[in-house]
Amino acid sequence: MRGLQLPLSQTQKVRLQKALQQLESLSSKVNSDASVTVADSISVNHEDGFLKGHGTTDLKGEVVATVCGVVERVNKLVYVRTLRSRYKPEVGDIVVGRVVEVVQKRWKLEINYSQNATLMLSSMNLPDGIQPKLKRYVGLQVSFMACSIYFVQRRRTALDELNMRSVFEENDVVCAEVRGFQHDGLHLQARSQKYGKLKRGQLLTVTPYLVKKQKQHIHHIEQYGIDLILGCNGFIWVGEHIEAKDDDDMADQAKQSEGQEQSFTALETRKYICRTANAVRVLSNLGFNMTLEIIKETVNLSLTLNLDAHEMLSSEFCVLVAEKEAERRSSIKKKR
Repeated sequence: MRGLQLPLSQTQKVRLQKALQQLESLSSKVNSDASVTVADSISVNHEDGFLKGHGTTDLKGEVVATVCGVVERVNKLVYVRTLRSRYKPEVGDIVVGRVVEVVQKRWKLEINYSQNATLMLSSMNLPDGIQPKLKRYVGLQVSFMACSIYFVQRRRTALDELNMRSVFEENDVVCAEVRGFQHDGLHLQARSQKYGKLKRGQLLTVTPYLVKKQKQHIHHIEQYGIDLILGCNGFIWVGEHIEAKDDDDMADQAKQSEGQEQSFTALETRKYICRTANAVRVLSNLGFNMTLEIIKETVNLSLTLNLDAHEMLSSEFCVLVAEKEAERRSSIKKKR
């Protein structure tokens, strides 16, 4: 658990310590060899053979951890994945970044990586960029005809390059997907309508290891009217829900947005954005993993206690969240 920088009373310190100890005991019973600190020994099978990876060393015939983190095993390779390190991208990761530079045919984004990521103009879904067509294949040595739909993306012209700032400009927040590594660094892509510019919300930063890989990282919380994007790089976006539009609607919206902003975010929606953002801050301070379920439970707890959004950052609410999470995990274990 992370060290809390909150003004806790003596009673709150005792309650918080008790809740955290209960959570640690529950997690340690699941896998006592999962987390290690410096100089902790790592159990390995010397008879089958093994390979020492990053964060490990050999000391008097034992494998010892040289960093704090989680023990990972891939076949015979044993290594320690550090927790407090910068984000390490993998292909397919959903990330949230901020535009820091607009250069020739590409945008440079800060994504909490050791270097800025690149989003090419050709990797963007422009309003009139994709046209579905039907293609037929006729087999010469088979007796059937196969049909498939493919997408043709028009070439990017010099006019598109001149209008790049109308798509993204400096300090814009963007959701994208990791495409892969190339000779000039990490590349992103945003060829789907679920990616693109994020507006009317808050960008939060947490330690990347708190955001675990999940099937879904982009969530629409319908009851709150907001969107929640859990970026694998530790950047979390909480903002007003934006309905997905087809290409014609996107083109019309782009023309209308050149003049002025269409509408304002409703007050109730802004309150839910602030509540959800504060829930993320509380969970980050406690060192809890960021999932949709626990974030919604934290927001619902504040509503049940009839707290204002700013009161969620108090010491008492932080202790209550830790106690509720300990109760929840304990009840889940009893059911099993």
